[in-house]
Amino acid sequence: MSGTQQSLTLGRPLVGRAAQRPPWRIRLQGSDTTWAIAFVVPYIAVFAAFVLYPIAFGLWMGHEPALYGLLMSDPRYVTTAINTLLFIAIGVNVKMFLAFLLSGFFMRRSWWVRSLLAVYLLPWALPALTVFVSMHYMLVSEWGLLDSLWRAVTGEDGPMFLVSQPLAMVSNIVAYIWKWMPFWTLIFLAARMAIPQDIYEAAEIDGASGYRRMIYVTFPLLANVYLICTLLSTVWTLGDFPTVYFVSAGAPARTTDVLATYGFREAFDFGRPYVGVAAMMSALPVLIPLVIMLMRRVRTIGVQL
Repeated sequence: MSGTQQSLTLGRPLVGRAAQRPPWRIRLQGSDTTWAIAFVVPYIAVFAAFVLYPIAFGLWMGHEPALYGLLMSDPRYVTTAINTLLFIAIGVNVKMFLAFLLSGFFMRRSWWVRSLLAVYLLPWALPALTVFVSMHYMLVSEWGLLDSLWRAVTGEDGPMFLVSQPLAMVSNIVAYIWKWMPFWTLIFLAARMAIPQDIYEAAEIDGASGYRRMIYVTFPLLANVYLICTLLSTVWTLGDFPTVYFVSAGAPARTTDVLATYGFREAFDFGRPYVGVAAMMSALPVLIPLVIMLMRRVRTIGVQL
């Protein structure tokens, strides 16, 4: 047996011991155990009270199959489900694509670009209530800011954004993109900064510059980040409430409601909490696979460039 083989043979028990007890696993003794329990118990109590109990109670409220039959018989619910799919599909994908493009622009080192970035982040930094209520008063009725400007410039009535269902839906999507696109731009900007400059220099020598560098170099390197951010944003947007509730308020006649606002109105405006919970539970067949896909993607790839 060679010396290398002997070393490997002797090293196996040591590896086994290391695998049995990782270096970070320390056995607590005496007062350390008491302090550890004292810090962990409040966390477990808060987690059980504000996470586990609401989830379990919601599942119990929406467990009756008759509730979902009642939902399917409501034409407004079908419209709401379609609105939710459109809101997510268009809003998330357009937001991510524009955020990816703008992150390349903000990679410039000019002082005015950095100043513009600070201004660009303001919609994300402002409270959602402030942003969406401001947009609502810009769009509402003929006395809204945009319709008033339209009338002052053209002398004719404006398009009445919240009276037309397509315009109200577009207004919700635009408000959502305008609010959350700065956050994802910042994420993509940080990811771009992690790409070694040597890769860009080698690509430039090979003739890849401008949009070709973005297509053949930047995007393949950021594909994992882009996919995981898109999945995460989809999960968040599925339960988005303030955008539709404060921008269009479901107008006209609740034809722009999404699942979150539909469930809220059924539970609190019409006094049917079980139907409201069932409306939100109906999104679980879509939400659970997305969460599983997201967690598996993060675990297997690790969001590495």
